[in-house]
Amino acid sequence: MSTKIFVGLLTTLLLTTVTAHAQQPAKVPRIGYLSGASLAGLAARIEAFRQGLRELGYVEGKNIDIEWRSAEGNTDRLSELAAELVRLKVDVFVSPGPTVTRAVKEATSTIPIVMAQDTDPVGSGFIASLARPGGNITGLATLAPEVGGKQMEIMKEISPKISRVAVLGNSINPGDAQALRETVLAAGSIEVYLRYLDILNPKDIEPAFRAAAKGRADALLVFGNPILNRPNTRKQIIDLAIKQRLPTMYTRPEFIEAGGLMYYGTNYNDLFRRAATYVDKILKGAKPADLPVEQPSKFEFIVNLKAAKQIGLPIPPQVLARADRVIR
Repeated sequence: MSTKIFVGLLTTLLLTTVTAHAQQPAKVPRIGYLSGASLAGLAARIEAFRQGLRELGYVEGKNIDIEWRSAEGNTDRLSELAAELVRLKVDVFVSPGPTVTRAVKEATSTIPIVMAQDTDPVGSGFIASLARPGGNITGLATLAPEVGGKQMEIMKEISPKISRVAVLGNSINPGDAQALRETVLAAGSIEVYLRYLDILNPKDIEPAFRAAAKGRADALLVFGNPILNRPNTRKQIIDLAIKQRLPTMYTRPEFIEAGGLMYYGTNYNDLFRRAATYVDKILKGAKPADLPVEQPSKFEFIVNLKAAKQIGLPIPPQVLARADRVIR
């Protein structure tokens, strides 16, 4: 074979190989998004997450795929759904809360997991520290020491005569323990006495309200752990708070949407939008173990005037003026 023919054949072969590689479609990354609650109930947060992806150049169905799964309130199904997403070989998980994070953590120790929010990921055993998470989990926490103080200040401003506040929480939940410590410090500075009432099961709610009445509580603070934040439980707490005419501060915005009085705390939509940044970094090669867990940077204050009217509580104009959202 002549040298010219050999060179020609080699050139053709190389061009064919390069063209074949160029024609192969790039692998589209796949996110596994698992929720314990219905996806419809998390619509605003899901849209915030999608917005975060769009801001980073990701278009669902084009250069990113998302496998959406929901247990529809049946948390017993979370393990099964997490295992299903592992079998689908998703590139990264996104978890909207600690109950889901735990289920996914048990399903995989290798696929990266991004927490969109967690009250205390160190206390929950998900990460080693905020600065260096270790393992395959990172994301965002709702830890903010100043929140407890701000909540107590708002309650005192709305009803200056408040002196006894009942606190509903769950002693098993690490986030509640952290929040209680912060709130105790804040209450002491404004001469408010706190009475903690432990809710380990929904059946403890009515006895807790009876105890609050017996202790002459004149306000209520409700932590947002998974037991208290169930839809049926939320309604029960809101109805009892209104029945006892208790000014109530909730630590999850879902309570206000369901008819509760007021919320001050983390802007959860912002956390879900920022979760997309973690997904982007991981898809570009970053290791979850090396990505520090971030704390909230945006907070919001929501007031429900319908609830205020039901308990005969006038909201001072200067307080309403500071609200990010007012439900009328």
